Amino acid sequence: MKEIILGTAGHIDHGKTSLVRALTGTDTDRLKEEKKRGITIELGFASLNLPDGRRLGVVDVPGHEKFVKNMVAGASGIDIVAMVIAADEGTMPQTREHLEICSLLGIRQGIVVLTKCDLVDEEWLEMVTEDVRDFLSDSFLAEAPIIPVSSHTGQGLEELIRTIAHMAYLVPDIRNTTVFRLPVDRAFSMKGFGTVITGTLISGSVSTGDTVMVYPALTQSRVRGLQVHNNNVTAAVCGQRTAMNFQGLDLSEVQRGDVIAPVDALKNTFMVDADFHYLPSNEKPLKNRTRVRFHTGTSEITALTILLDRDTLSPGEKAPVQFRFDTPMVCVRDDRYVVRSYSPVRTIGGGTILNPVPRKHKRFQDSIIEGLNHLSESGSEEAAAFHLLQAGAVGSTLSDLRLVTNLSEKQLGGILQKLLSNRTILVMDKEAKSYIHADAFTRLCYFATDYLEKFHQSHPLKEGLPKEELKSKFPSYIQPRLLNQILNQLVKDGQMVQEEEIVRLSTHKVALQVDQEALRERILAVYKEAGITPPYFREIVRTLDKGQAQAAPDVMKILIRENLMVRVKEELYFYRTSLDELQEKVVDFLLQNEEMNPTQFKEVCGGIARKYVIPLMEYFDGIHLTIRIGDTRKLRKQNPMER
Repeated sequence: MKEIILGTAGHIDHGKTSLVRALTGTDTDRLKEEKKRGITIELGFASLNLPDGRRLGVVDVPGHEKFVKNMVAGASGIDIVAMVIAADEGTMPQTREHLEICSLLGIRQGIVVLTKCDLVDEEWLEMVTEDVRDFLSDSFLAEAPIIPVSSHTGQGLEELIRTIAHMAYLVPDIRNTTVFRLPVDRAFSMKGFGTVITGTLISGSVSTGDTVMVYPALTQSRVRGLQVHNNNVTAAVCGQRTAMNFQGLDLSEVQRGDVIAPVDALKNTFMVDADFHYLPSNEKPLKNRTRVRFHTGTSEITALTILLDRDTLSPGEKAPVQFRFDTPMVCVRDDRYVVRSYSPVRTIGGGTILNPVPRKHKRFQDSIIEGLNHLSESGSEEAAAFHLLQAGAVGSTLSDLRLVTNLSEKQLGGILQKLLSNRTILVMDKEAKSYIHADAFTRLCYFATDYLEKFHQSHPLKEGLPKEELKSKFPSYIQPRLLNQILNQLVKDGQMVQEEEIVRLSTHKVALQVDQEALRERILAVYKEAGITPPYFREIVRTLDKGQAQAAPDVMKILIRENLMVRVKEELYFYRTSLDELQEKVVDFLLQNEEMNPTQFKEVCGGIARKYVIPLMEYFDGIHLTIRIGDTRKLRKQNPMER
């Protein structure tokens, strides 16, 4: 069964509270000051029993201009509005403002109730009805039924109840698939129960025992009890007026404007992207960076209005904007909001949230402006793709995407699977359930290849760059798994080659220039002549001019890659042929004698100095030709000529 909220709206002293009392039997003016002054100051709540057995929640809002912010808080979550207009006075300033607020909040079902009809004659009533119909002609209430009633005599109340019952069937069914959210409109302490909050459950469902979080304070608590229409329940669903008390939550930790939702389901933000409708009733244009009062749910927050595509917004115009807040708040895509001027305070516009967790935008960026304009008209798939594109290399998690699409996890999963199938997006981290747009991934791949290309140009003799060094050149916020994914993709695509821990472009070939080729031959000649008693490499470098000395290490690496030279230890290199000849002598000796000590090794080598003996013996151990046992070496049990 659909859960429906009926809310009142209208000018002060037009009989909203009296009407609710006549319909429900409940006096919603509960404060002493309200009784004393005879006006509604705070939100009032009741329930209405319909003839078919259904029960509606009723929200009574204040009509005085000083309490419009309370009215906005109460209007959040209303399905059907009863626009109350006194028959003896007709439309008044707050009638217009309340109508604008209801329109901005997306309320589309309503009834016009002409109260105090017992105070006027038929001719006056007909004239007022005609004036009201003309007043509403350009609004969502243009075709709404207009019902004269008297809360004092009961005239018209039965017809009003029948009309409400019929209209309740016209309200679209609310699906409980999205995350549970309850904007708090009242918070108080009750003896024996502790902290109690009330509000209209605008999405999802909640049960006793659930662990929830108070946003934006991020305080956790457990639901101890629930009430709907003053009855204890174990669960409350979307559309119900709900009272909730908590386990161990102090009253100071929750207030009107807060939102109750599952732990970590929402994200605090200091800005939102939105489409903004600046009301035609405004008298002058709105300037960029105008300070305003931003209302969404039951909250009121001070904000700066950043016009992204212009310097001023004329009355009646719409534009993409970014609101930047003084304090954090929470919301999801498609939430409605109302904006009131900072001073003097009046309603000036409102619209729909497009992105609840955006980046800070620069103005006049075509891609942002076009994207937001398209987003206001696009479906969920386009919205998910757009937000992933905007997220860039940071990517988005599944929880972030739920906020920016306002979809259930199942619905969002289907959309993400489709985007993955057509390669619009990629999985960035399977465990963390994070994703990245294909365009952002391509840009990161280009960053890697571009850096390698510039590196090869600057270091033509180097084989490549250590993989970890290349990773360090990316922005620090890039996740390690994503970096590995980028490099692996480049290797898979044939754009990059990885050899052990060195990476290079597949097109990179070390090509020696004429002078470098001469240096190569010079170094090689030195080592050929030296045999197994070569000089340390630094001694050779000292004999070179500055340019050759700088190139010598890279030339040596090339000789090693060509298998012409072998590095035995730091600064000590051997000509490959000389080392192979020595290896044959060592093998022959060990085949005949089974073991060899350092003195015998020195004799086999022709009496070379100790600075060569120890490194060479350790080298043969390292290539698994020999094995050290105490101070002697023996052949390993393998083909002794295999290196």
